Amino acid sequence: MTGHSSNASVKETAKTRTTKNHPKDAISAADVEAYLREHPDFFQNHLPLLDILRLPHPTGGAVSLLERQVALLREKHRAMEQHMGELVERARDNERMGQHLHELAKTLMRAENLDAVLALTQDALRNELGAERVSIRLANRKVDDLHALDKGELGTFDPLFSRGKAQCGRVPAEMLDVLFDDAEEIGSAILMPLGDETDRIGVLGLASESADRFQPDMGTYFVTHIGDLLAESIRCHVERTHAAA
Repeated sequence: MTGHSSNASVKETAKTRTTKNHPKDAISAADVEAYLREHPDFFQNHLPLLDILRLPHPTGGAVSLLERQVALLREKHRAMEQHMGELVERARDNERMGQHLHELAKTLMRAENLDAVLALTQDALRNELGAERVSIRLANRKVDDLHALDKGELGTFDPLFSRGKAQCGRVPAEMLDVLFDDAEEIGSAILMPLGDETDRIGVLGLASESADRFQPDMGTYFVTHIGDLLAESIRCHVERTHAAA
């Protein structure tokens, strides 16, 4: 009996130690986190806790939860201010570009003939948009050799017309060779097809010595509209010339 009682006592003691070391209803850090996520308003009803909770700070030391929340709000506020500043600047750029488009449209409406359309467009792109190099080459048009594209040169731009929209950044060297005499000095460019695959009017090219001036991911909204204005103006003058002949 004595031995049996002793064994029972040992087992009870071990059980007690196990319970103490690993309580059945112990709450883990994960449980606390889950509870707070499910009850984000918990501290509203337990405000005194905010003053005693301490959190590590990036600059060293510790701060209260309330102080940390204030710091985070300030950081978010600064980020939002920066983002708003960028949006405002972008809006101003868009407004300026819209004004340039408006002025170009009026300029093209005043053009007396096709040569004037080409000259006025090049001047506008250089003076108003700050383009370093501008090239306008036309296909199947009776213009001087400076702007004409022969069939072989036009074929160079097959991928551009198949693409159906502007191409920015590092464009194929063979295209640059057709459009610019100093193609080897060009760091980046933007090419815009004038017309489409069924009516290839020509190609508009803007180029810069800087490799960062025209990027592949830059927006082409405005240059597309410039190309559309130019293509329509060219088409109108050509039709007017044919009608008068």
